[in-house]
Amino acid sequence: MIRVLSIGVAFGALVVAVPALAQAHDGHGQQGATPAPKPAPAASGCTPEHAAMGHCKMPEAPPAAPAQSSCTPEHAKMGHCTMPEAKPEPEPEAPAAADPDCPPEHAKMGHCTPKAPPSEEAPPAAEAVGTALPAGDAPAPRPVAANYADRIWGAGAMQPARTQLHREHGGGTFSQVMLDLAEVKIAKGHEGYKFEGNVWYGGDINRFVFKAEGEGEFGEAMEGAELTALYSRAIDPYFNLQAGIRQDVGPGPDRTHAVIGVEGLAPYWFEVSGYLYLSTEGEVTASIAGEYDQRLTQRLILQPKVEFDLSAQDMPELGIGSGLTGAEFGLRLRYEFVREFAPYIGVVHERKFGRTADYARAAGEDRASTNFVVGVRAWF
Repeated sequence: MIRVLSIGVAFGALVVAVPALAQAHDGHGQQGATPAPKPAPAASGCTPEHAAMGHCKMPEAPPAAPAQSSCTPEHAKMGHCTMPEAKPEPEPEAPAAADPDCPPEHAKMGHCTPKAPPSEEAPPAAEAVGTALPAGDAPAPRPVAANYADRIWGAGAMQPARTQLHREHGGGTFSQVMLDLAEVKIAKGHEGYKFEGNVWYGGDINRFVFKAEGEGEFGEAMEGAELTALYSRAIDPYFNLQAGIRQDVGPGPDRTHAVIGVEGLAPYWFEVSGYLYLSTEGEVTASIAGEYDQRLTQRLILQPKVEFDLSAQDMPELGIGSGLTGAEFGLRLRYEFVREFAPYIGVVHERKFGRTADYARAAGEDRASTNFVVGVRAWF
């Protein structure tokens, strides 16, 4: 009986002890843990209990600060944790390129408007110029227009200056008086004279040219003279096309001729000319000439010169036959004290051919002659 009572008392004590142990485990199960504090009432007077019953509305809480990572670099190196990835910082934007034609200080004053910066796309390939061009026979590229000043002053204001610049550098008008030959022929009993000269006025492309030449013997009337007025136009950098009229003056019948021809500088610096003449009587004649300046020194110059005359028909009243009528071969040595003045000495051989030689013999003239000459060449 006593044993039964002891077992009942122990069972009742166990029933009473189990809830107490459960309560102690809830409050003190972890060493050092403290009970969670109750939330403090909000400053607005709305408690969580009232908000739960719908009597008021709790104010919104400020956003929580980001949690700091508990993984230090030392632990991450030992493999105990993984460092969070750092977000890349945005790169600062590059400042826009300034417009060289509109500086910032001018833009602030409203004097100009800066141009938009160029896009970051690859710039187009520059056009090849100058020595970068491939070899070939393509036409030359257009010259670059020097019109930068137009951006400030305007094309209309700059045009008078460009016209003046063109006039002073290749587009102007010039003139020259040239006494090419002024010489005395020394021969036994036939001393005479000869002159050739020209005057021109104009520019590089268009010119007016006046030529005069003649010869005779001292003490007698002039054998003949030719006065020629020509319009000259450059047809390339070295040759001029000329056209005009020629008037013959002398003891014989006068003739007026229409003239067309060409003169210029051939390769290797040969000065050449050729003219065709048509007289008012329907007579056709021509002349061809060439000369070369061989510089022995900078002042001493040897000049060979040849000239041929031709005719398409006989002209007995002028003493001229058809074909090659005459030729002149000269060799002159001049010394240029200055470029504009040069005395010279030389030898000249003249010869007539064909029917022209027959007419000369019938008139008592020589068929050929060689003369020593002394003269001067000048221009201004």
